[in-house]
Amino acid sequence: MLDKRKFYINGEWVAPLAANDLEVLNPATEKPIAVISMGTAADIDRAVAAAKKAFASYSRTGVEERLALLEKLLAIYKRRYDEMAQTITMELGAPITMSTEQQADVGVGHLQGFIDALKRAHMREVLPNGDVLLREPIGVCGLITPWNWPINQIALKVVPALATGSTCVLKPSEFTPLNALLYAEMVHEAGFPAGTFNLVNGDGPNAGAALSKHKDIDMMSFTGSTRAGIAVSKDAADTVKRVTLELGGKSPNIVFEDADLEDRVTGSVLECFNNSGQSCDAPTRLLVQKSVYDKAVEIAERVGKEARVGNPTEEGSHIGPLVSDIQFGRVQALIEAGIAEGARVLVGGAGKPDGFETGYFVKPTIFADVNNTMRIAREEVFGPVLSIMPFETEEEAIEIANDTNYGLAAYVQTGDPMRAERVASRLRAGMVHINGGPHRYGSPFGGYKQSGNGREGGMFGLEDFLEVKTVHRPDAA
Repeated sequence: MLDKRKFYINGEWVAPLAANDLEVLNPATEKPIAVISMGTAADIDRAVAAAKKAFASYSRTGVEERLALLEKLLAIYKRRYDEMAQTITMELGAPITMSTEQQADVGVGHLQGFIDALKRAHMREVLPNGDVLLREPIGVCGLITPWNWPINQIALKVVPALATGSTCVLKPSEFTPLNALLYAEMVHEAGFPAGTFNLVNGDGPNAGAALSKHKDIDMMSFTGSTRAGIAVSKDAADTVKRVTLELGGKSPNIVFEDADLEDRVTGSVLECFNNSGQSCDAPTRLLVQKSVYDKAVEIAERVGKEARVGNPTEEGSHIGPLVSDIQFGRVQALIEAGIAEGARVLVGGAGKPDGFETGYFVKPTIFADVNNTMRIAREEVFGPVLSIMPFETEEEAIEIANDTNYGLAAYVQTGDPMRAERVASRLRAGMVHINGGPHRYGSPFGGYKQSGNGREGGMFGLEDFLEVKTVHRPDAA
């Protein structure tokens, strides 16, 4: 078992101020693979102090100097790429093929996206009225990241903080801390000055809250549940710091009668099941036009029955376990609620798949004949669970799609380009995917309503870590 009790503070690996061990479990085996320390408010104080001290000098570095550091980090990450993929498979349970092709890849893609954006950024410009506008690093940033796409969110927060000249303290999820510790090794090797990046493990109510409340933290960037995001916002309110949030989702996926059903329904099911359904932007509500509803249900059932769970260490397109027993319990409760509320089970259902009594494996599940009042249609399941519901008209589809507290992503499947654009413009979501169009590195990621505020990735991701200053002079610049 790995001993990972130390934190990374002020350029050094240091012991926690008080012993508080937590075992990290492999979700496929339920066995411990590492032990970490759970940080306290005192550990957060130490990390924030280091970041505050480092900000005084790091904030004055030039863009070229920071770009050189980011390029070094990129080269190191590429060299240790396989190690990152294996680490995520071990602690998250993502199958190794998925970890290699997706989970680890985001660490390269987002970093390159920020490098490209920083090269295009204008830190000083003259406004049409002659005043000078400056973009300056916001200060010391508190970063709290989740377990489901761990290095994705770490890269989307740590990289823009360091790219803009800010400093940071990272608290990763205690369920998947090992990839964060590996990333800290990479940041250290790249040569970022001591104190610019710090890492303290811990849970939300203790280490996370201490970070959000801290008077010397200038900005909080949080990714996780809407419930936890609200807590972060409340904790941060007393010190009036900036808060950016990337929260939950219940993304609608509208399939019109003129769509390529075989291609788009198949793709929709697979997208929903990707990462064991543990994605905030997963297309979990499949809205199908009534004229093709039965056909779409038939395709979804066939594809769902072909989906398999399997050992995460084996290559292949199978589905891995959920991250923890807590998450397993939540998903099971919502599957059972769907059955109780009268939704028709096409595939899967409650309980574990045959042959997988050990590990937090769930049956890939598809419900048909769902309506938008059911819990499985309104609550974020965060497992491989798809809900299919019918609609008649375009107007009704838009109404159902927008009838949610969330607004992260939406999906439109149609053979009519004009309809696609028209519907996309009316969906209350931060991102709309048309006919399988993927999210690309460098584009903004984020949502409306209770899916959060702010945007991550590329130029928009840099802006959240920058303050805007106007310089007024007696003469035009």
